[in-house]
Amino acid sequence: MAENKVPLLPKRKVYFDDCPGCRLAQRIESKPGIPYIEFLYVWLVTLCTALPISSLFPFLYFMIRDLHIAKREEDIGFYAGFVGASFMLGRSLTSVLWGLVADRYGRKPVIVFGIISVIIFNTLFGLSTSYWMAILTRFLLGALNGLLGPIKAYAAEVCRPEYQAIGVSLVSTAWGIGLVVGPAIGGFFAQPAETFPSIFAEDSLFGRFPYLLPCLIISIFAACVAISCIWLPETLHMHKESQNGYGTVEALEACSNGSDSKESNEKPEGRQQAREESLLKNWPLMSSIIVYCVFSLYDMAFTEILPLWAESDRKFGGLNYSSQDVGVILAVSGFGLLVYQLSIYPLLEKTFGPIVLSRIGAALTIPLIASFPFLAMLSGAVLFVLINCGSLLKNILSVSIVTGLFILQNKAVPQHQRGAASGIAVASQSLFKAVAPACAGAVFSWAQKRQQASFLPGDHMVFFFANVIVFIGFLMTFRPFLVPSNIDYTIIS
Repeated sequence: MAENKVPLLPKRKVYFDDCPGCRLAQRIESKPGIPYIEFLYVWLVTLCTALPISSLFPFLYFMIRDLHIAKREEDIGFYAGFVGASFMLGRSLTSVLWGLVADRYGRKPVIVFGIISVIIFNTLFGLSTSYWMAILTRFLLGALNGLLGPIKAYAAEVCRPEYQAIGVSLVSTAWGIGLVVGPAIGGFFAQPAETFPSIFAEDSLFGRFPYLLPCLIISIFAACVAISCIWLPETLHMHKESQNGYGTVEALEACSNGSDSKESNEKPEGRQQAREESLLKNWPLMSSIIVYCVFSLYDMAFTEILPLWAESDRKFGGLNYSSQDVGVILAVSGFGLLVYQLSIYPLLEKTFGPIVLSRIGAALTIPLIASFPFLAMLSGAVLFVLINCGSLLKNILSVSIVTGLFILQNKAVPQHQRGAASGIAVASQSLFKAVAPACAGAVFSWAQKRQQASFLPGDHMVFFFANVIVFIGFLMTFRPFLVPSNIDYTIIS
């Protein structure tokens, strides 16, 4: 007699009606494919975060000069470094807190509050009438802007697992573009009464506050993004039936974006271990964060150095460029970076993987950075073409490195820890980025005073220090330091 076999019914997915994460999961379940609208939000919010960070660098040299804090021209870089560092110092002190808030109350409230802080304090920075007002407004802008950590978690949660790499790549793409488009805006629109005298009079608002216009443009963009966030969906699962705020394990697994019961049950011990283990003991996460911090130190230092070097006088080894010239260079880099990220990077990442691609980017960066001080020997169209090519290539390599490390960080933790993990990453790299402008400004001022030195004269020393940092980061991308996670939580969480 044949044995009667009853087919096993598939595990029923459970959704909570009052949970915004479950409502989004249902929508994702019913609509396969790339979530273009949600990815557009990720792009806009990240761009809104990145634009004010470096928009001041093209005009910071002239702003410090006009505030009359520096006694000598060679000291301008020293004081400029502290203004650049104040934003990152503020962000490093509060990023973990914003990550915890995002894990407890949701991604959307933190995102909206961060955008509002951009609108207020970025505008006030443009109205600065003293050196200390500039530092204070930048510090508060960084401390109250908790956008980056939650938006990195949001990008991985708003889509199916197969599209999470695209979502994370969008964050790094928008971030990289914001860091070059922001300075382009600052370079084009600073000192409008001098650049566009037929439009802006000397006694007008923008004549009396020559650095307000670029800040105001970014603040208006942020205001538009804040209004659009009314329709921003929440991704965090908040189940009232459970005391810990996550609901039952079965409900959470059922609500996970794009995951089915089979995927959710494949590695239960890995999931349980992740809940019990401290993030600080998660070495795959912490190692990728540390490497990320090293490259952030280099990237922020270079972002500070490039405009200072390009705008300094020829007698100090600079290019004697205006803020508008620097704006053109960074605008070209931004457009090229957009094309690269949308068309070339996904193919390279699929071919080499995030770690190998980061190593290649670091290895190619070293000879590129070493070539920059030699450009001061050129002039005219040849100089302009080469400095544009060098700036574009530098930004392409930097974004390749950072994107790979973003992917490793998201793969190392499940959803309910992703906001806190991103907060730790942002706080750590912000601390490094706070040190970078201050150190870069001090080294730049020192280097300008040693033009006749026999070893690495002038700006050669500045770019040499940048390369030392890149080389250290390159070494840290290898085992036993950088260890990828054995469990890919972007799939099972």
